[in-house]
Amino acid sequence: MIENGQVAYGFDVEVAGDFEAVRGRVVEALKGQGFGVLTEIDVSATMKAKLGRDMPRYNILGACNPVLADKAISAEPDIGLLLPCNVVVSETAKEGTTKVSFMDPVSVLAIVNNARVTELGWEVRAKLEAVRDALTSSS
Repeated sequence: MIENGQVAYGFDVEVAGDFEAVRGRVVEALKGQGFGVLTEIDVSATMKAKLGRDMPRYNILGACNPVLADKAISAEPDIGLLLPCNVVVSETAKEGTTKVSFMDPVSVLAIVNNARVTELGWEVRAKLEAVRDALTSSS
């Protein structure tokens, strides 16, 4: 269920600009908050290659803030099963607009039931919200 740009496990924003331009802005905004992109999955290219299916552009960026990841792994060694933070950049039906969706680390990390991890989840969420806000303030 999506309500006001939020689902139970994430939040999103529509950004003015074509897919490649917005993707680049997302990567730069993530860097500004101490994240690097460790992985990138081009879902639309994979669907085309494996299933012959065309779909709008859809990339999953695996973002990681090494300082916060280190704290999380120190608090809960198996937390790597829930890392990195995924950010999805996807084409919308509205021309000139790209959707950026963020995993909500508070929701996702709640399953760990560890107070130190929960606290880190809030810190990561604030940084991801800052990325979202940077995208909307610069559009």
